[in-house]
Amino acid sequence: MTDTKKVVRTFTGRVVSDKMDKTVTVLVERKVKHPLIGKVIVKSNKFHAHDEKNESKEGDLVVITENRPISKTKSWVVSKIVTKAVQV
Repeated sequence: MTDTKKVVRTFTGRVVSDKMDKTVTVLVERKVKHPLIGKVIVKSNKFHAHDEKNESKEGDLVVITENRPISKTKSWVVSKIVTKAVQV
């Protein structure tokens, strides 16, 4: 009997849109080395994440975790708000 633990993917990113109800758009940036040139470049992806209490606002740094599909585009959930955005 083997105890296998499911690997849950987590990303840290910045909220770029909070206009939808219970949904935020999170921009996740990562640095990768170009295979031919060797220069370090920044690649980015946007994910729609479920935010049940509408707590995160635009500019917040959040941690999102993979979850079962909630809608057509949402399969991530905001698990933690790391830093809040400075309100001006």
